[in-house]
Amino acid sequence: MQVVVLAGGIGSRLKPWTNSMPKPLLPMLDRTLLEQVIYSMPSNLVDEVIVAGGYKVDMIKSHFDSLHCDFDITIVNETEPLGTGGALGNCRDYVTGTFACFNGDIISSLDISELLNLHKANGGIGSLGLWEVADPTRFGIVGIDENNKVTQFKEKPKSKEVFSKLINAGSYIFEQEIFDHMPQGKHSLERAVFPVLAEKKLLNGMQFHGYFIDAGTRDSWNQAVSRCISESRFVKGSRYQNSWFGNTDEITDMANITQSMIDSGSTIEASTVTKSTILGNSIIGRNCTITNSLIGRNCRIGDNCVIENAILDHQSEVPSGTTIIDNTWPIGNK
Repeated sequence: MQVVVLAGGIGSRLKPWTNSMPKPLLPMLDRTLLEQVIYSMPSNLVDEVIVAGGYKVDMIKSHFDSLHCDFDITIVNETEPLGTGGALGNCRDYVTGTFACFNGDIISSLDISELLNLHKANGGIGSLGLWEVADPTRFGIVGIDENNKVTQFKEKPKSKEVFSKLINAGSYIFEQEIFDHMPQGKHSLERAVFPVLAEKKLLNGMQFHGYFIDAGTRDSWNQAVSRCISESRFVKGSRYQNSWFGNTDEITDMANITQSMIDSGSTIEASTVTKSTILGNSIIGRNCTITNSLIGRNCRIGDNCVIENAILDHQSEVPSGTTIIDNTWPIGNK
């Protein structure tokens, strides 16, 4: 079936990385983030991927044109921000029958085949993957009955409005009839569509277990990287202990690397790297400490640097002895 990926955001929380590269194309192990989302589905279920994108879509199209995929790729461009509902609605002329739909930055353990089975058994317009959280006030909360029918949907409720700890996990099965329930133009699935369909008992919900990560911030990006490593969500490169290396030949024996992604072509001297992502062809000098940070492509970091909770832009040059904490580099480059 077809898969629609909602990938229209500019990735503002991952700037300055996303100033020059759209978030869907950021490398996550040997794949892009968008590919990690797509390949969460069994390959035998996918015959076309429709990317609803609005930011640097030409780069996304060029990337997938260069790949030899087992499925077709269609890019549907947003000329202006349309929200989750408007972005999906923009794909109405491309979609037929039953289709899957994902938010473009979700890394999860949801078995889409199980959700599809529930959808076929229960009928309706759509079926939602659900995840349990302790504090649901930052999410869309979902109430379900004993038959897995959605009874209520409330986006970002106040504390007194909370009726469930199950949240919308941004992964769906829809019938094309969903478009009949969507207004034209910019709107939100979560605010304008799901609450109405819930009242009409046209949605199903399935709780899943394992992991669920919205890889849209520095912290959650590194959490997603760590989970992809532990779940072996890669084909190329290698895992050593709890880190992933595109090529281990350029890592010195003195380097101490934990829960991190080190992309191909990067050289790391006797330094410590923890819970961080270092993209390709970067050079890390001696006696550096890098913690919970994102290091862009082709960076040059001198000796004796401390980098913590930071995002370094691609092509950055960091002089020896520099400390960067809770910031971006170049400083203020957001």
